[in-house]
Formats: sequence, structure tokens, C-alpha cells
Amino acid sequence: MFIILRPLRLLLQAMVMQSTPRQMSLGFAFGVLVGLVPKGNLLAIALGLCLAATRLNLAVAGCAALVAALLATQCDAIFDRIGWFVLSQPSLLSTWTWLYHQPFVPWTDFNNSIVMGSFVTGLVLIYPLHRLTRPLFEKYSEKLATHARRWWITRFIMGAELADRIGSL
Repeated sequence: MFIILRPLRLLLQAMVMQSTPRQMSLGFAFGVLVGLVPKGNLLAIALGLCLAATRLNLAVAGCAALVAALLATQCDAIFDRIGWFVLSQPSLLSTWTWLYHQPFVPWTDFNNSIVMGSFVTGLVLIYPLHRLTRPLFEKYSEKLATHARRWWITRFIMGAELADRIGSL
């Protein structure tokens, strides 16, 4: 039972923990960046590791990444055009050639127009998303955490894991 409840407990704990609105809004913005980039390349893995290594709210980031990943497939044509524009700049051609000849950089798939377009779009959206969502998290995060602590499922999952740990001693 411990194995089944642990992921749920971690999600609820991340949701009700005392994160600042800044951590939550930056988590949302970086979650969107991770969600926009197509998976299966070193760039997506590196972005996920950078997100996990920070003190941002991972529950908010994970939810934002999930929603952004679902929406990103609908925007592939836009990302393709943005990526082609960035990759076809004559002034950057020597930079792209040099990067491609580096040891691990080709595994990032930066030369794929959809990957480059979604990465650039995500980078451009980080600051506006942070500024737009921070007031929302300032207004509603404490209310949501208070309500979530009262839910019976939250108390059950938090208490069930504690009982499971005590029982295994």
C-alpha cells in the first residue's frame, strides 16, 4: 500500500505545501516550457532535470507541463515556422554548425524545426506567464491549500502512509 499511496501523497504535499506565489508562478512558467518541447531528446531531459533541481512547486509545474504538452501538438505548424525562421538565419549558420559538431548537442535535436520553435516559444513565454500567474497564485494559493487540508482524501492519504510506516516497523 505504501508504494501506491506515495505518489499521491507527494502530489498532495506539493499542492498544500507552503510555497510562495513566486515559486508557484515560476513553476507554472517553467512547466509550460517543459511541456512545449517535444519529448524524446536530450533537451527535454535537461529541462526536466533543471526544473526538478530548483525549489519551484513541482505540482504546479507538472500540471502546467501536462496541459502544455497536450496543447503543443496542436501548435506544431506554428512551432515549425518559428523553428525554420530561427534555424535559417544566415548570421547563425556558423553557430548551428559548431553546435552540431559538439559531443552531446546533436542529441538535443536542436536542428529539428519543431523542437527549436517550441523551445524558443517556451523561452519567450516564461516571463509573461510568470507575471500573469503570480497575482492569481497570490490570491488563491492559500485558499486552495486550506481547502485541500480539509479534504478527507488528503487526510486519509497522509495518515495512511504514516500508519503504513508504523506498521512496517
